[in-house]
Amino acid sequence: MKPKTFMASSAKAPPSPSVARQVLRRIPIPTQPNPTRERVIRSFAGDLSLDGLRGIIRCMNTYDREQLKSLLREHSLKFGNFTLASGKTASYYLDCRRITLHPQGANVIAAGMLELITAMNPMPQAVGGMAIGADPITAAIITVAGQRNLPLLGFMVRKEPKDHGTGRQVEGPVEPGQEVVIVEDVITSGGSALAAAEAAQAFGLRVRGVIGIIDRLAGGEAAFAAKGIPLQTLLTVRDF
Repeated sequence: MKPKTFMASSAKAPPSPSVARQVLRRIPIPTQPNPTRERVIRSFAGDLSLDGLRGIIRCMNTYDREQLKSLLREHSLKFGNFTLASGKTASYYLDCRRITLHPQGANVIAAGMLELITAMNPMPQAVGGMAIGADPITAAIITVAGQRNLPLLGFMVRKEPKDHGTGRQVEGPVEPGQEVVIVEDVITSGGSALAAAEAAQAFGLRVRGVIGIIDRLAGGEAAFAAKGIPLQTLLTVRDF
């Protein structure tokens, strides 16, 4: 099958933001000069420079704290009697998979966590967490990182090592000695993220910290501090 050919219009008006977004979804922004691809981009996007297009990408994936709070209220927060993974009981439940697997939710979470990750100096080399809850968070973060040309890898931690193949518990393009961040959705006692951190350390990774979506303020921060692992979250229950 022949690749589709895009023809530039002879008279072009400046693109609207919606058109620019469509362009960026369809055409990867090159990290090195590529005259052919630049012509294709400009055939859609008028006179916008590549830096201008990258700027639009950054704007499209900017962290909006109020949007995250609104999404959590609408999709994740439930009231009733619940038993948490930690074994504790609670009068409310945060089902964060309803936003980590939501198009707007995944983007705003990735933008917020990436903001924290890029503020670390030097920036960690990879991000990941315990399967399966952390997997969509990891995927969203590395997708946004790729759109920004950031060299951030992803990995996942199995609950138990495989009993076949390589027998690995840590999966992905990471190697011992690399610095990483563990991601998690809800922090309660911290058990799941701590288990992921310990498995990553056993593999040889250097855990720089843990980033969660929301902290229930139920002892998780102290548990991480006892292990010498910094915890950051985008929100806490006090935000509601």
